[in-house]
Amino acid sequence: MGMKRKRQLSSVIFHTGACILGFFMIYPLLWLLASSFKSNETMFTNTYSLLPEVWDAAKNYASGFAGIGGVAFSTFFMNSMVVTVVGTITCVLSSLLAAYTFSRLKFRFSNFWFGCVMMTMMIPAQVMVVPQYIILKKIHLIDTRVALILPWCFGGAFFIFLMVQFFQGIPKELDEAAEIDGCGKIQTLVRVLIPIVRPAIITSSIFAFYWIWQDFFQPLIFMSSSTKYTIPLALNMYLDPNSYNNYGGLFAMSVVSLIPIVVFFIIFQRYLVDGIAMDGIKG
Repeated sequence: MGMKRKRQLSSVIFHTGACILGFFMIYPLLWLLASSFKSNETMFTNTYSLLPEVWDAAKNYASGFAGIGGVAFSTFFMNSMVVTVVGTITCVLSSLLAAYTFSRLKFRFSNFWFGCVMMTMMIPAQVMVVPQYIILKKIHLIDTRVALILPWCFGGAFFIFLMVQFFQGIPKELDEAAEIDGCGKIQTLVRVLIPIVRPAIITSSIFAFYWIWQDFFQPLIFMSSSTKYTIPLALNMYLDPNSYNNYGGLFAMSVVSLIPIVVFFIIFQRYLVDGIAMDGIKG
């Protein structure tokens, strides 16, 4: 009985501590949600409180959806959605093809080129913006949505590395068996390998979706027309140091901007822990 009580006490202490720690971790999100319900005048009178003194949710969300500078928030939302969806698909697809090439096909200096790709992970994204801007300007794509999508169309070093590790865990006898059955390289990839590396593909999609959705720096450099702004850049427009700051609309639209990320993560979160490629070929 003594050992049982000790285990129960240990379990209670552990779960209590985990709940307290979890509350502090999600407190910023709770504060953001609560602030979207507060009036603009009382929002910062009691900063730590999650309970609004004056409820003004309808006004905040209405002013937020009305947009800024004559542009509705729905325009910013659609810009972000188009750029993020197309960018994620092209990024993951090109990373998949590159990873398949490096891991399953033999060509001269393959290890050297793979090392070059891995070294690009050490280059800050801000440094890459300068040559990207020069190239996009020369081909007259600045201030277009294509300018925000094109840099993602050639894959990402992190995603290539992740998928290469999955491919290397798959026996090459599967490729040989598929070749005997008459499959070409692309057919082998689509019919045999992609179902096995699906966890890596979905994990890469989650990260790519999040990174593109929340990207602020590239739209800031590449875009000049407010009608083509994405959400991160548009939210900055709700704050004007020379006039009235619409904090209510800002926090309300910040909550709305989190919805696609949360939904996307909830749908595919189980694949984040499916990290063993060999699970797909058991038996």
